[in-house]
Formats: sequence, C-alpha cells, structure tokens
Amino acid sequence: MVGVLNDSDSEDELPPGWEERATLDGNVYYVNHYTKGTQWTHPRTGRKKIVEGELPSGWDRCVSDDGKILFVDHMNRTTTYTDPRLAFATEYREVSQPVRQRFDGSSTALSVLHGRDLRGKLALITGANTGIGFETARSLALHGCGIVLACRDIKKAEEAAKRIQQEKEHTFCDTLQLDLNSLHSVREAAEKFKQKYKTLHILILNAGVFAIPYTITEDGYEAVFQINHLSHFYLTLLLEHPLRCCRNARVVVVSSESHRFSSIQSVEDIHPLTLSPPSYKYWSMGAYNDSKLCNILFAQELAKRWPSVSVFSCHPGNMVSSELSRYSWTYRLLFAIVRPFTKSLEQAASTSVFCATAPELEGATGVYFNNCYRCEPSNAALDPTLATRLWNVSQEMIISVVKRDKLWYDLALK
Repeated sequence: MVGVLNDSDSEDELPPGWEERATLDGNVYYVNHYTKGTQWTHPRTGRKKIVEGELPSGWDRCVSDDGKILFVDHMNRTTTYTDPRLAFATEYREVSQPVRQRFDGSSTALSVLHGRDLRGKLALITGANTGIGFETARSLALHGCGIVLACRDIKKAEEAAKRIQQEKEHTFCDTLQLDLNSLHSVREAAEKFKQKYKTLHILILNAGVFAIPYTITEDGYEAVFQINHLSHFYLTLLLEHPLRCCRNARVVVVSSESHRFSSIQSVEDIHPLTLSPPSYKYWSMGAYNDSKLCNILFAQELAKRWPSVSVFSCHPGNMVSSELSRYSWTYRLLFAIVRPFTKSLEQAASTSVFCATAPELEGATGVYFNNCYRCEPSNAALDPTLATRLWNVSQEMIISVVKRDKLWYDLALK
C-alpha cells in the first residue's frame, strides 16, 4: 500500500548531472544526463515524488511532436521541460496503510480529482449512462480522461456522452453497446473495443441490478448473478491485453457493504446451482448480497493473477439515490425516504474515482475501499480458496455457454 507523507517536501539536492521532471499524470522522474538513463526514485533519498494541483497563473502544459512534455511561461515567454510545481512536490513511501485520509464520505468525485490532468488516459465504464456510473464518467472526462460509456441502451449512452461534451468542450466520450444479460454481447463489445483501441488504462465495472424479480438471461443463468458478476468477469478477461500492456492500469470493481450478508461461506456454496439458483430458491436481496461478495472475491483473485495491474473493489455508499432500486416500488419508496440522509451521486462516485486515479495507490492492489479509505471486507471476501473456486466455476459457466453457442452456430450453417 502507498501513503503520502505529511509535509515531507525533500530539500535534498540532486547530484551533478541529474534533472527532475514530471510525467503528464504528475509522477516525478529523474534524468541522468551522464548515462542518459531515467528512474522513478530520487538518486539520493531513494524515494518517489508526485506533483499535484493546478499550474501557476500564466503557465501552460503542452506535448511536443516527439512526445515530450513542455511547460510554457507566457509571462516571461520561455519554454522548459521542468514542471514549475516541482518545487512543491510531495514525497511518498511504502507503508502498510495510508498515513492520513485525504477524502471521506462527504468528498465528491470532482474534489478527489481537483488539479489532476488525466489527458492521455482511457477509461471504460459499464453502466455509465446514469447514476453513479454517469457521475464517474463525467468527473473523469472533465479532467481530460477519454471515456467509453459501455451501456445496454446505446441511445441513452449517446445522450449521456452529449451531456458531458456540452459541459466541457473537447472532452472525448465514445459509446459501446454492452448488454450484460448476454455473454455473446459481452464478447462482441470486447472485440469492438479491441478493434478500435489498443490500450485501456482504467476499467470500472460499475453496472448492476438490485431487487429484480426472478429472471433467467438468454444464457440460462439467474440475472443478478450474471449481470453483477459473471458478465463483468468475462468482459475483464476479454480485455486482458489492452489492460496488461498499459503501465499502471487499474481495474475497479464496484461492490457493496451488502457482501457481508452473503450466504456464501465455503467452497461448497460456490456451485452453478447455488450461484444461479432455481426460482423456488431465489430471494432478490440474497442474490444481490452474494453477487457483491463475488465482486470482491473476483477482485482478490484478479489481483493475484495479474500482478502488473492494480485491482480494487469498493463500496460507493448506502442506499444512494440512483436508479438501482428502479425495479421495486418498495425499495424506491425506502430509498426516497432515506435520501436526505445518504450520499449524493457526486459523493457516491468519489470512491470509484479515487481507486481509479489516486497517485498514492500506485503499486497497491487487491484492496477494498469505503469512503475513499482502505477497510477490511468480510472474512469470506478474504478467503483465497473461495476466490479461486469462484474463478474456476465462473470460467466453467462461461465455457459451457460459448460451446453451446458454437454448436448452435455450426448447426445453423448446415
């Protein structure tokens, strides 16, 4: 885990021949002009630095034709490679837990991103046309991040993209048709994305359903389990190459504190017939709780299998006023009653955005966050045997559908 040190600006001078520079996303690196080499750590202290906040008045940042970052001082009419904020760079070091909490439950996504420049990064967000997903996409886009809104209803996705682009010119918002009820749709969406983009810096698995009547997807699985977990699991695996070829790529899985009430406690509980039960064993709240535990178990196992990618799971907030409760009038009424006492959508998006972008999380993985702060999930969520079992069973369930689809396709050709 990485934590920012309080008031720890280094006064150590660089050795002769060394120069300090900053990347587009604020990470400081050091150039050795004698060896022509670069490194992330200070040559004397061995520590890393980050720079944050807006550039001083009269300064602009630009990128040269050869990809180098330049800083233009319009008042003095000079151009330099040196970020003027480097004098106020903050050191950070490896610690077991953040030294202090920079944000909390009252923080908004925009406050988390204050001063950040995310130009050059690309994020794919599922369920981004409404609710927390939209606020997540909007906040990232307003800070320069390219956004792909992956949604079931492509028209609503396009309308959401236009709303973001109307708020700030030159924001990049693309749309992708993705129906999590269908593994075939997931596969098509992933292929379309990979045909258009070679890299993916941020994947936020945000879409989900809650309190819906018992429904079977076209793949034959219970809908809450497939939409909230299985299809997101499949999408992530299909996007492995664009994620793993990016330096410091991140996957954020939106879970819930409801995972603590899951009935899954042992490997025997992870079976296709328990994950996707028949109608007479279905309870909407229980299915939701189980799917949210699956989210964290998936994040834990993914962090172990993909060490080059930072993987986080998070809880956005309790009973947030989103469209999550739209399928049940009972829950809609309950959500309406508690609305004055819960987070706004802007606040609910803050933890997802924090996990996706916070500089102090570089190098961290497999961590669960609530209110932009690391916390321990349930004991079941930390059980590696459950995580491995879920991964294997999820793969088997996807393979059975893919094989069935291929058989149907082969028969159709005859």
